[in-house]
Amino acid sequence: AEIESQGSKAKVYGEMLHVDIPFPIPEPDGCKSGIQCPIQKGHSYSYLNKLPVKSEYPSIKLIVKWELVDDQDQMLFCWKIPVQITS
Repeated sequence: AEIESQGSKAKVYGEMLHVDIPFPIPEPDGCKSGIQCPIQKGHSYSYLNKLPVKSEYPSIKLIVKWELVDDQDQMLFCWKIPVQITS
């Protein structure tokens, strides 16, 4: 970690046509997903979470953007991954 924070929160989006559509996840609290809080500068942390795909989702290709933010809503990390959902 490059900053200190009391907590962390995941924000997940489906990126389609350059628009971020919020995607709810069951556990957005990073402190309940493997990160030992409070987060201390200079320490390493492991984060583990799940992205459920429901059967009612349409078949689609999109980019999933996953952000983890601190208690000031500042970015801790972000990754994007191409996804294809098939029903």
